[in-house]
Amino acid sequence: MYVPPKFQQDQDQAWALIGEAQAGTVVIQVKGELRSVLTPVLVSEDRTTVSLHLAKANPWWRDVEDETPVLGLFIAASAYVSPTYYPSLAENKNHVPTWNYAMVELRGTVTVHQESEWLLKQVTRLSDYFEEGNEPRWSVDDAPSDYLARQLNAIVGVEIKVSSVVGAAKLSQNRIEDDRESVKENLAKGSLTEQNTSRLM
Repeated sequence: MYVPPKFQQDQDQAWALIGEAQAGTVVIQVKGELRSVLTPVLVSEDRTTVSLHLAKANPWWRDVEDETPVLGLFIAASAYVSPTYYPSLAENKNHVPTWNYAMVELRGTVTVHQESEWLLKQVTRLSDYFEEGNEPRWSVDDAPSDYLARQLNAIVGVEIKVSSVVGAAKLSQNRIEDDRESVKENLAKGSLTEQNTSRLM
């Protein structure tokens, strides 16, 4: 992924953007074809692995061998920026539309898991992570054991051994302060996606 120096993110910032995105598109190449899946992910405490699960009926995981290369794309912000948002447009017409965004490209290799113990641990940790702060809070233990067993039997797990994480955040850092603040204010009045981009600015 090409990242202009002005928009580069350090490792902590990149991992924070994955946390903001919460889910990503994970892409592999199997038998000459590209396969993608959008899924929430769970990052290990030491940031060496990312885990996820998907429906067993999804062909994404079929024919995947251990150590198959994988690409994960996580978009935390994405919004159109009009030149009309710039106060400087009144004095300088040399402006064009652009796009603000914050995203991460993650690379690694995959291992597929079908062991019920691994799957139970993954879905428990994932649910606990996303239930944090909810009241009442749902837990995997709330589901009847026979129902949970059927659900676990219907999914497969994927563990990504992370080899690189590259983050980019283009949030009008290349604009003068008045223009940047105006972009932030205009996006804050827009769609939920635009509001989220404004928040990250």
